[in-house]
Amino acid sequence: MKQLVINSENSSFRFLHADEPFLKTIDLKVTPGECVLICGKSGSGKTTFSRLLNGISPNYIEGELTGHVETCGLVAGEAAIEEYVPVVGSVFQNPKTQHFTENTTYELAFPLETVGKPSEQIAKRIDETAKELDIEYLLDRDIFKLSGGEKQQIAMGSANTLQPKVLVLDEVTSNLDHHAVEQIKAIIKKKKEEGVTIILTEHRLAWTKDLVDRYVLFEEGELVQKWESDAFNQLTNDELGQMGLRAMDLSKKRQTLAEKEQLSTVSQGSYLLQTKDLSVGYEKNSPILSKITIGMSQNKIIGFIGTNGVGKTTLANTLTGLLKPLAGKILWQGQSISSKELVKKSFLVMQDTNYQLFSESVSEEVLLNAKYPEQKNHVLEKFNLLDVEERHPMSLSGGQKQRVAIASAMLSGKKLIIFDEPTSGLDYVNMQRFGELLNMLKETEAIIAIITHDVELSSEWCDEIINFNNL
Repeated sequence: MKQLVINSENSSFRFLHADEPFLKTIDLKVTPGECVLICGKSGSGKTTFSRLLNGISPNYIEGELTGHVETCGLVAGEAAIEEYVPVVGSVFQNPKTQHFTENTTYELAFPLETVGKPSEQIAKRIDETAKELDIEYLLDRDIFKLSGGEKQQIAMGSANTLQPKVLVLDEVTSNLDHHAVEQIKAIIKKKKEEGVTIILTEHRLAWTKDLVDRYVLFEEGELVQKWESDAFNQLTNDELGQMGLRAMDLSKKRQTLAEKEQLSTVSQGSYLLQTKDLSVGYEKNSPILSKITIGMSQNKIIGFIGTNGVGKTTLANTLTGLLKPLAGKILWQGQSISSKELVKKSFLVMQDTNYQLFSESVSEEVLLNAKYPEQKNHVLEKFNLLDVEERHPMSLSGGQKQRVAIASAMLSGKKLIIFDEPTSGLDYVNMQRFGELLNMLKETEAIIAIITHDVELSSEWCDEIINFNNL
């Protein structure tokens, strides 16, 4: 038998101050060069387990670990977190949470500096990493001006500068367009060919088909099933859905999406909200989108699609009054409307929901400025949040936080609701629940728009598609 890179034996983990263990008796062995994907519903324990592999728990995120978790000879709970740095590279769902500098080249240098490498070795290794991962064009750039996909590529570069033996990648493609996903996949494939062991946690499964060796399923903190890749690839979309997992075959869904885009007539007719030759961005002389003329009506779910960085979020910020237009007009019922008035009419569910969670409990959060407080329990039940309604929102998983923000939007009674990547942290079950609630909202007087790269969501639930690459 090959030497083990990762060995988890009967491991359980209880968060500090929790009554019961969150992870229970996890047994998993991984050999060098394997790519293993951990799948499961939101809150099933995927991320929590990954943090035991890279030393974040129980060293930084405190709790009680029983059993044995070992990564490259480092035993969780015994090895210091700095011992993991040279051997385990980690990339998280939101790359913003792991950027330490403003410049991309400095970002790649940062891990090398932390272990005391001399300057000439640092410069050499940055060049090697950029060439290996095909990100040379991203060097010496302002991180804050990169697209989401580019930021994720820099995070991958930073994680690889020390040439780790293991990469732990937690939902790294959740906010990325198809092209960016393919770039990340190419990087992972290259590292796998070099013998690096890859641990993925993912909801979006389709892109992993030719990459993963084994799939393991977590449910409620337990590892309940394992498959070799050939067996997992034989599962139908319906069989995956019954386990709360996303589809592996997206061919029919992409076809449906293309048909909805062809049928779109967003620039014709009479609409509640319209834009006329609208230009949006942050600098007058360099708009991100120019001369946009679209219309949005009630009783429809409108999907905004397009590559990372094309301007979808910038337009959403302008339509909700957070940004002033650079040129052109925004009309409400045929009359010009100010940014101040748009703020009053609008609710934007941000891509990073950490920026809009303010209250001490989930219950208080969704009732903040709610127009329909009497529907609170119904909405929380639909989003599977009733059992955490007294929890602090910041203590929840990424997918749970996303659902809290969406529930707040549902109860707000606003006339324009825009969701920015609302299903990035959601499993199949909660994506379907979100779609059902969208249909409820569609029956109200609100305009509903969704910025998304989620093919499953847009093909199944959107009535109309605006592709910003074609505007």
